[in-house]
Amino acid sequence: MEFSLLAWLGALCGMILAAAIYVPGIRIVERRLRQSSAVEGAEQRAAFESKFSVVRRLILACDIAILATAGYWIGNIFGGKVFGAP
Repeated sequence: MEFSLLAWLGALCGMILAAAIYVPGIRIVERRLRQSSAVEGAEQRAAFESKFSVVRRLILACDIAILATAGYWIGNIFGGKVFGAP
């Protein structure tokens, strides 16, 4: 694992992109889940919100992990240090 400046900047850009994609993406997912589930009472609504908060965290974690890794990899490519090449 190479700790070059370009790799770190690429990972940072990937994390920023992940956060920017997360906001509209989570709204779409939430809207579709609300339409598909028949939430009627206050108790069911509370259970839905509890389960959906876990889904939000998982989506954000996966989003950040994938895009930060891709950004790190792209940063290494632009830095010329791919797969341990000198």
